[in-house]
Amino acid sequence: MSGTTTTKAAATATAWRRVVALSGGVGGARLLDGLQAALPPGALTAIVNTGDDFEHWGLYISPDVDTVVYTLAGLAHEARGWGLADETFHALGMVSRLGGEDWFQLGDRDLAMHLVRTRALAAGVSLSEITATLAARLGVATRVLPMADAPCRTILVTDEGELSFQDWLVRRRAAATVRGVRFVGSPPPSPGVLAAIAEAELVVIGPSNPYVSIDPILSLPGVRAALAERPVVAVSPIVAGRAVKGPLGEMIPSLAGRGASAAAIVAHYGSLLRGLVVERGDESDLGDVGVPVCATATVMHDRAARRALADDVLAFAERWR
Repeated sequence: MSGTTTTKAAATATAWRRVVALSGGVGGARLLDGLQAALPPGALTAIVNTGDDFEHWGLYISPDVDTVVYTLAGLAHEARGWGLADETFHALGMVSRLGGEDWFQLGDRDLAMHLVRTRALAAGVSLSEITATLAARLGVATRVLPMADAPCRTILVTDEGELSFQDWLVRRRAAATVRGVRFVGSPPPSPGVLAAIAEAELVVIGPSNPYVSIDPILSLPGVRAALAERPVVAVSPIVAGRAVKGPLGEMIPSLAGRGASAAAIVAHYGSLLRGLVVERGDESDLGDVGVPVCATATVMHDRAARRALADDVLAFAERWR
């Protein structure tokens, strides 16, 4: 962008007062970081997938929520996208030495988050309450809402049988072909989720895996109906026919029977979308997808790129205000 265009985009961004973003882990968290930088303080609410949550070493682990909180706090490991920067893994090493489960990497400082959360949950504090407390203690200004306080677990139907999400993705490295996805549990959304959507001037679906990061949120009672009343813009997680991160590129053919593309993302979300943001160049392969398309740089190599994408998303959505 030129300096003048950048200034206009920034001015547009600061005009928004109530923006909701649906997010999974790394890609969604990075866009949230850009939106947090672009929007006025308190304007952004993040609704985060908890379908990946599970118990490990007796601790309650909420991977997507933690990735979002660490990223918004400026503490995340930039290369990996998950976990903390400058992390060590001495506890994991000792667990492995003692014959314990070492397939899920928990860092030494990261353990603190899980210990404090698990103790709070055992004392009767809800997941949304302890998330708000932990985010505030790490200096996060954005409101971070876990999608639900009760379990809604993602199960992958694969050629090797049904697998829990973390078992499939981490323990088995997504090697089994996915034939279906289902969710165990249909709890109400956590307090504040439906109200945040109802009050939103704009809802942004981040560049997260639609099947396992966004669909769990959409599966909750009342969420789709609430979104149908709001302008919704999605950022495609597919760039030049490949997933930016994770197994989505292989999941689309096995689940949707078509190649991985931005058009497949539009088809998946269907009538929920008012607009789509794609990587520059991908628009030429879309054809008529039935919604307006914004082509820009969507791969977020650094925090400046996150902010630039956020500005472009908000400027694109200005037409529906």
